[in-house]
Amino acid sequence: MDEKQQKPSGELTLRTLAMPSDANAAGDIFGGWVMAQMDLASGIRAAERAKGRVVTAAVKEMSFAKAVKIGDTLSVYTHVTRVGRTSMTLKVEAWAQRYLTELLEKVTDADFIMVALDKEGRPTPVPQEG
Repeated sequence: MDEKQQKPSGELTLRTLAMPSDANAAGDIFGGWVMAQMDLASGIRAAERAKGRVVTAAVKEMSFAKAVKIGDTLSVYTHVTRVGRTSMTLKVEAWAQRYLTELLEKVTDADFIMVALDKEGRPTPVPQEG
């Protein structure tokens, strides 16, 4: 598929503005900041699905296709792709809407593995949907 025809997949879970404090001297946003926003979005979606506390257990292979610049709006989309007994896998995509434009470009994506925890911090079963 042509890159300009690509559209985000999943549900919009988080939108935030890339600010100067999140960037290097050249105006490029730190990859760690982007990853942190993706982790926040994963936590939101996974906690909704688990109906409780969750933690990030792993992130599978992430590479950056495009830079995020100061002033861009970062939108993070999530989709639960697998639910196990105590864990779930989410496909997470980060997209940048370029400053003062309609242009939306995919920055990166990754699979996040989240684990549901009980009140004592031990893995607990993820409730069945329905």
